[in-house]
Amino acid sequence: MRILVVLICSLALALGNAVAQEPQGKKQNKKGAPSRQGAPQGTKAGGKPQGYKPAGPPPKTAGYGRAKGGAYQANRGYPNVERGQANKSGGYGKAKGKGQVQAANANKPAEMGMAKGKGKAVGQPAGHNPPTVSKPGKAGVAAGKPVKPQHFKLPKEPNMAKAPAVKFQQGRHIEGSEHWQGQQYAAFRNYHSEWHDQGWWHNHYHNNITFVFGAPYYFNAGYWFPAWGYYPNAYYAWDGPIYAYHHLPPDQVIANVQATLQQQGYYHGDVDGLAGPLTRAALADYQRDHGLYETAAIDRPTLESLGMT
Repeated sequence: MRILVVLICSLALALGNAVAQEPQGKKQNKKGAPSRQGAPQGTKAGGKPQGYKPAGPPPKTAGYGRAKGGAYQANRGYPNVERGQANKSGGYGKAKGKGQVQAANANKPAEMGMAKGKGKAVGQPAGHNPPTVSKPGKAGVAAGKPVKPQHFKLPKEPNMAKAPAVKFQQGRHIEGSEHWQGQQYAAFRNYHSEWHDQGWWHNHYHNNITFVFGAPYYFNAGYWFPAWGYYPNAYYAWDGPIYAYHHLPPDQVIANVQATLQQQGYYHGDVDGLAGPLTRAALADYQRDHGLYETAAIDRPTLESLGMT
């Protein structure tokens, strides 16, 4: 009887201990006890952390791709961007640092095609064609802007201190003109100084003669030329062709060119209608900056570039 009582008490005690331990085990399991599949603490089955959301497709903003550093940069759809290669449009180039893309072409504005920072894109969308910018003059005025002819009130007497007289040289050719290609430069290639009296000039050019500061000029093939010998002591500041812009006399042509070059920051002298050293130097500077032959003269291609024709 005593043995039976002892066995009953032992069973009751063991059952009580088992009931007391079960909640504690469940509580430990809720705090992150390893699951039966062996997933690490705080991890759902399948190896993904709790709260994990799959990274969806990149933002649907047109013109953004992925560059180094994880930032979405200009030109989505061109994988070579992050390798530093220009894409098919040719507008965007290297990717440097963390998410920065620089413009491939130096002649485009710096802000075009450039993205900086992490996850922030700056610049133009893919397929954007930046406007073509004409090359400005020194004063910031774009070359080629239409210029209307003007009539200037010029001094009656030339300032020979600023524009000294050139000397006549029989048969003189314009130096370097043999290298100026094209029909528009034929007047310069063919020019050579000639000395004739008044009768000869009138017989050959009749009424196509005008006078500037008392000096005669004859008109031929769209240009004005000095009529050497018509007046033996005539004053010329330039020995060569002057393009007959809008059929104006030589001094008004020169004055219009001086005013236009002055507006573009090339000419800093007076508008006096004389093709002196300052005017010829300004012409040469403009021609050099705009890819023209450096004739240092008033030729048709230069006036076309200035927007004067």
